[in-house]
Amino acid sequence: NQEKAALLYGAIDGSGGFYRGHAAVDARSIMNVPFRMPTEALEEQFVKEAKKADLIGLKGHRSVGGLRASLYNAVTVESTAALVSFMQEFQRKNG
Repeated sequence: NQEKAALLYGAIDGSGGFYRGHAAVDARSIMNVPFRMPTEALEEQFVKEAKKADLIGLKGHRSVGGLRASLYNAVTVESTAALVSFMQEFQRKNG
């Protein structure tokens, strides 16, 4: 899970602020990675386009909003890399 979290946090941290994490760096979870985007409209678009790419369950908690990627044991490094690739392409098109 540390490898998967490093991939995902690397994409968030390397996005120039397009993706923004919630937690302080020393308090980050390796199981659930919450993040935000510049607008809620972009977050909704992200969820819709991700679903079309078979990347599901990314909508954040109903009381907090934003986005959340869960990296539980059944999620592979390859799946995490696919999400990171999607995120980079989404930012390229919408950033």
